[in-house]
Amino acid sequence: MTNPFTLSFGKKPLQYVSRISQMQEIIDNFNDETPSNQIYMITGVRGSGKTVMMTSIANELRGTEGWIVAELNPTRDLLQSLAAKLYSLPEMYAHFVQAKLDFSLLGLGLSLENATPITDIENAIELMLAELRKRGKKLLITIDEVTNSEYIRVFVSAFQIFLRQDYPLFLLMTGLYENIHNLQNDKALTFLYRAPKMLLEPLNCTAVRRRYMDIFKLDMEAAGEMAGLVKGYPFAFQVLGYLYWENNNNKSLADILPEYDQYLEEYVYSKIWTETSAKDKKILETMARSGETKIKNIREKSEMTSGEFSVYRERLKNKGILDTRTYGEATFALPRFAEFILARII
Repeated sequence: MTNPFTLSFGKKPLQYVSRISQMQEIIDNFNDETPSNQIYMITGVRGSGKTVMMTSIANELRGTEGWIVAELNPTRDLLQSLAAKLYSLPEMYAHFVQAKLDFSLLGLGLSLENATPITDIENAIELMLAELRKRGKKLLITIDEVTNSEYIRVFVSAFQIFLRQDYPLFLLMTGLYENIHNLQNDKALTFLYRAPKMLLEPLNCTAVRRRYMDIFKLDMEAAGEMAGLVKGYPFAFQVLGYLYWENNNNKSLADILPEYDQYLEEYVYSKIWTETSAKDKKILETMARSGETKIKNIREKSEMTSGEFSVYRERLKNKGILDTRTYGEATFALPRFAEFILARII
């Protein structure tokens, strides 16, 4: 039997643990007659399952009557891509032709007799969206791993115009915290600052333990030990499951641990570390060396003022590296990240 776990990023694995509450929040809001938000931005650390969650939401809505889903590539001209995807919809093409919408000068379709060619891409999309609205269709646009690029800025600005015209369209984007933050703080995109930013929470520990129990036929204690090594981190759930499967349950967790650490380091942790500032590293190294979890003690050992420390602590939390859900405390959100740091600084 094929290993049901995967080490590939972005691909929905055969075995995964969904975040039911956070997913349902977005789906329910988008399906509401008067949605409070038509944009959501999903953020989290590398390997936290942003793409998998976005794909799951898109697939659920795609299977719901009245919904159309368009997945766009952030490295291409997004307006041109959206127009092409809308024009190619089998259920809408005939309506565009019937409405005498000639997009031939934009490279979409053939010219129509007695129709004035449309030359502006935003105007073309508005006319297509009007046809969708007439027929009670809703459009979900998904963009994975956004950055503050020219293509994204132009697209988001146009999207704001489409929203003001009350077209039935919705936008779901994923990105690392710093990329989402830079995009929201762009002076030309201030309306994005009000859009909900959903930081992915750790996977439910009970659900992780149950999945390991079911797949490997383990008792609660053994599966609970595996879940403890995962700490709710989706990529770690995949790596540990993958290694356990490949070793045919013949090795103990202690035997697998060195390989588990190596995969986490090579696939994710080294990249996270290189993207971390010197002050961030100082706090993390202090925590790894001392084992401290009390914020007051970490700050003092890091030799920072209260105001300075608060800025970096908040940033590390938003990046998904620190867990600060317990009042007055901070712990590593990523499994065996302290061990990774200690191995680098010794």
